[in-house]
Amino acid sequence: MLTLVHDALWLYFIVMFARVILSWFPITPGTTMATVSGFIYSVTEPVLGPVRKALPPLSVGSMGFDLSPILVLVAIQILVSLT
Repeated sequence: MLTLVHDALWLYFIVMFARVILSWFPITPGTTMATVSGFIYSVTEPVLGPVRKALPPLSVGSMGFDLSPILVLVAIQILVSLT
């Protein structure tokens, strides 16, 4: 049972990391990459949304830096280490 939880957490970590990487690049609508990106966003947003509401963006000049993915990735690492 713990192996299943461990593997699921690692898979979610990879998907979350993919979302972080994809956020750095423009995605053209209607492409295969847009479909993949949409799937990744739909899987990760239920976790990131509430964290984003609880942790406002860090202001860096006139931009806001979203720390929620970093917090979620660290939390996943902690949970993986506990399993």
